[in-house]
Amino acid sequence: MGSDGNQIHAMFFPYMAPGHMMPMVDMARMFAAFGAKVTIIITTMNALRIKNVIDRDVKLGRDITLEIISLPSTEVGLPEGCENVVSAPTPEMSIKLFHAIELLQPKIKKLFSDLHPDCVVSDSLCPWTLDIANELGIARIAFNGSGFFNLCLLENITLYEPHKSIESETETFVVPGLPHEVKLTRSQLPDIVKAKNKFSELFDKLRESQRKSFGVLMNSFYELEPGYADHCRNVLGIKAWHIGPVSLINRDTVDKVDRGEKTSISKHDCINWLDCKKPRSVLYICFGSLTRFNKKQTTEIAYALEASGHPFIWVVGKVLKTSNDEFEDEEQELWLPQGFEDKIKENGQGLLIRGWAPQVLILEHEAIGGFLTHCGWNSILEGVVAGVPFITWPIFAEQFYNEKLVTQVLNLGVSIGNEVWKAWATEDSLVIKSGDDILMTINAVMGDTEEAIDMNKRAKKLGELAKKAVEEGHSSYNDLKRLIEDIKMHRISKSNGVIENSGNA
Repeated sequence: MGSDGNQIHAMFFPYMAPGHMMPMVDMARMFAAFGAKVTIIITTMNALRIKNVIDRDVKLGRDITLEIISLPSTEVGLPEGCENVVSAPTPEMSIKLFHAIELLQPKIKKLFSDLHPDCVVSDSLCPWTLDIANELGIARIAFNGSGFFNLCLLENITLYEPHKSIESETETFVVPGLPHEVKLTRSQLPDIVKAKNKFSELFDKLRESQRKSFGVLMNSFYELEPGYADHCRNVLGIKAWHIGPVSLINRDTVDKVDRGEKTSISKHDCINWLDCKKPRSVLYICFGSLTRFNKKQTTEIAYALEASGHPFIWVVGKVLKTSNDEFEDEEQELWLPQGFEDKIKENGQGLLIRGWAPQVLILEHEAIGGFLTHCGWNSILEGVVAGVPFITWPIFAEQFYNEKLVTQVLNLGVSIGNEVWKAWATEDSLVIKSGDDILMTINAVMGDTEEAIDMNKRAKKLGELAKKAVEEGHSSYNDLKRLIEDIKMHRISKSNGVIENSGNA
């Protein structure tokens, strides 16, 4: 594809959270690398997060630009510059941010109208973009931030309601109608699934908007979840394209380091530490940017890591503030047990990274042998690409669903055993996992048992398939090519005055 009349123009509008923005920016860059003209709509502060990598793409000759708009933060009661979920750590602030994004509708409509792209790729959390796109005759493609497995699981739980026929929160049930036997407990389900609440209507709108769109764009690859990609398209009737793992667009070290927030460690310090470790000997621990544990749970994790004897890299997040805590600054919120940091620095067992870490760069190093994760979809995919097995510790969102893909379908990991879904941790709501339980799970994945060795082999094989998927002639490359051809056909139909209902019925 070139910059002639055959080139499509795609606009991207990501939701303002790292787990949504990073894969959507990667997708936008993939479109540009494929020859499309790309415009990313972004707010002022969020633009700073991605400007460097976009500038490098432009220097490579890719037709990609940023359309920077201001977010009305103060109009909804947020501090000036609060434009991302990582800057809105409470439920109240996150809801205000959601409303601030909704207030962008007039600006977004004007941009769509002025630039009139061939398609708009917008986050599923912005269902109103469908109405604007339809009014202007533009194809809206919904970005689904998770995989086919999660989408199918959610649809079948909603349809069959198997959780309503059991008597207790801890009783196991099987989700009917899926390619595999998938088991869950009611305690692992999101609140909006178990009972109607003030957010249920919103999420019903999100699902309806997704189905009525031109189609759904997935950060996945066919070989990862073939039965669920087929089930989604052929049984659920959802038009979808898989073009992942999108993190693989970041081929240069500088792109991997710049991805997401600013890191607190230099790439040289990180790589030099890993270079001193044996292959597949290091456990990497990261719970994402939104998880909060209290001091007691953090202490149990620290105990287990030290007692395991395995080298580790731990991305230390902010602890949950309780009524007894007084933190003077952000550094104090990144709390660790007294003496722990000095001890592991002295013996060289661990490397601590406070805040954000260059996760893709770390995971791909040959020294990494396991990944203790909260089961966010981006982390799952990045671990799959790296070919490492998982220790799963889901907390909220769709993370328990993702865990079941890893542990029950792919057999790539061992669960830490968390059974309770919590959207926002509070002082009295956390279920503490003991250090001994954590230690036992670490050894099950990082040890030299036959089960651990087989798990490593499966992980390595899937990692090779992941890298191949985005290469020319393979599954994700072919699906991106098919998507661009579908957009061209839509443009031709529109120019001929024959616009069919291209959405999912």
